[in-house]
Amino acid sequence: MAGILVAVFWAILVSFLAVVLVRLAQTLRATTKLVADVTEQAVPLLADASATVRSAQTQLDKVDAIATDVQEVTSNASALSTTVASTFGGPLVKVAAFGYGVRRAIGRKTEPEPEPARRSVLVGRTVPSARGRKRNGRNPRGPKD
Repeated sequence: MAGILVAVFWAILVSFLAVVLVRLAQTLRATTKLVADVTEQAVPLLADASATVRSAQTQLDKVDAIATDVQEVTSNASALSTTVASTFGGPLVKVAAFGYGVRRAIGRKTEPEPEPARRSVLVGRTVPSARGRKRNGRNPRGPKD
């Protein structure tokens, strides 16, 4: 009787292991197919990515060349503006100052000197004269004293 029980137990165990091995084989086949599909799709994607990276590198090289040229133009413009400012700046300021002085001198000779505005002092403050405060011909403080 013990031999029959061991034989039945052994048969159940072998059957269970056979089912597990069949399921494992199916899983391995599905995994193999999945890896093959991923490989088929990944190779073209990697080729596209590589082409994109090469194109981006080319564009970056072009941008770098442009930036270098812009930096050179900027330094040349700075040097030119410094040269122009030092060459013409001083003399132009002197000519402008001379012209202003001549205009003021001519203006003083042809026009009479304006009368300075009268001011009143109240408690340590200077107040403009009442004539300067008039609006619309009226004095806001009332009649003049």
